[in-house]
Amino acid sequence: MLKARVITALVLLAVFLPVTLFAPVSGFGALIAFVLIFAAWEWARLLKLGRTGTLVYAAVAAAALVASMHLLSSSETSFYRASAVFWVIAVPFILLRKPTLTGRAWRGMLLVVGVILLIACWYALVSARILGVPFVLSLLLVVWFADIGAYFAGKALGRHKLAPNISPGKTWEGALGGWVLVMLLASVAIGSGACAPNLFSRLAGEMGWLRALLAITILVAFSVVGDLFESLLKRQAGVKDSSGLLPGHGGVLDRIDALLPVLPLAMLLLG
Repeated sequence: MLKARVITALVLLAVFLPVTLFAPVSGFGALIAFVLIFAAWEWARLLKLGRTGTLVYAAVAAAALVASMHLLSSSETSFYRASAVFWVIAVPFILLRKPTLTGRAWRGMLLVVGVILLIACWYALVSARILGVPFVLSLLLVVWFADIGAYFAGKALGRHKLAPNISPGKTWEGALGGWVLVMLLASVAIGSGACAPNLFSRLAGEMGWLRALLAITILVAFSVVGDLFESLLKRQAGVKDSSGLLPGHGGVLDRIDALLPVLPLAMLLLG
């Protein structure tokens, strides 16, 4: 398992790192779109659309992304806002009440929402890439550091379960450890001015140091929300991973679940 995980990680790095660093924005956007098509397929799979339905849904999501670029004016911010409404209002309700998401009403809504979330993710990553490679990496580091800090703090100190009926392994101590690590990263980035412009320097420049740290705290919180939401989807679908596309890592959604809320919220916070 560990060998497969390491090999998959190295392959992903070999593909994504050169494209992120050296490819033009159009090439970066094409790669992200390609990945998100598989995420759409997994989203439909978790909602139990069936083999044909999942393929059709992935095709519809791809067509919707292309259409949004060519047919909708000012579509980028609209997708960010729609995504934010879902994560800020609908998802906390879902996590508290735990409705059957594969039921007719909820599934219909989530199929529409899934397309919106993935398109918002694409716009956010491409817009961040236009702002520069350090900006893209700073967005990803918020989620990565929150995850790393949560893992080690949870292992060492975890006592109080965060959401035992959704994700038994997550603890409040782990979540706090992830937040502390991201705060350290943000403080160093803002204080040193290294690799600017990035998410941290932009937020500090527009809001001031303290408000920037509060905004980043919100992003860390919603990285946990995104993770918990996908965990609930998988639990109700009766699967451990969103798919087996990435040996040792699960599926694409398993890798980007925390990014789905963080990316559009970050772009909205930046105005």
